[in-house]
Amino acid sequence: MSADPRVSIHPDSSVLMAAIAARLITKLVDIQDKYGEATVVLTGGSMGIGSLKAVAESPASGAVDWSKVNFWWGDERFVAARDPERNAVQAQEALLAHINADPARIHVPGATGDFGSPEEAAADYARRLSEAAAAEHAADMSDDRPEHPARLPRFDIVLLGVGPDAHVASLFPEQAGIREKELLVVGVRNSPKPPPERISLTLPAINTASEIWMVVAGEDKAGAVGLALAGANPVQVPAAGPRGRMETLWLIDENAASRVPQQLVRKS
Repeated sequence: MSADPRVSIHPDSSVLMAAIAARLITKLVDIQDKYGEATVVLTGGSMGIGSLKAVAESPASGAVDWSKVNFWWGDERFVAARDPERNAVQAQEALLAHINADPARIHVPGATGDFGSPEEAAADYARRLSEAAAAEHAADMSDDRPEHPARLPRFDIVLLGVGPDAHVASLFPEQAGIREKELLVVGVRNSPKPPPERISLTLPAINTASEIWMVVAGEDKAGAVGLALAGANPVQVPAAGPRGRMETLWLIDENAASRVPQQLVRKS
């Protein structure tokens, strides 16, 4: 079962980031109340990192027990570990350095200093996901969250940005990654957006999430958003592919919403 998309439109990007932060804090508190811990898959980009910064700045952020939140990434740039282009480096500066996160629960994809190719780093990330899934199953067989593949831990929330070309994570139109049906993590080469080498979750992995939040702002994204919500083929429009098991929520600003089918719109 997967959820049809729902759209929530906000006046501008600053209001949108504050709304995403408030929603994320509330959702993590609710999940922890039920299960004791929560898992979120982070994204990069201006909206993803800006939203994390808004979480850090929110007076309500202390309501979350950040030591019981598991952090993964939907994709990462295959560059040096401390390269400022890394999503993990930006997330550390925006949020993780300001909360009581447990380092053992922060799962950063591999970097060039540790692996010789993005494929090797992708295989290592897939291995760590599988190990986390096995530990999770062993620890709590009674968990009533929706079932998920044995090779993956439960993803409560996956955050995804959308590029002007409609890419999500590092799954680009017409490339091998968006066509992948079996692997959960892929190495990406020749990315049309620099840097050229990356690591990415695939749609089969992303779509195991209970909730997927597409976070998008800007007029340059309007075409991609409109095509995705009109039901385009994910091979040409990767943003059309993500579907959460319980919720698929598009959190967008008015500039990105100009081509959204009106029957999907709910203004905030």
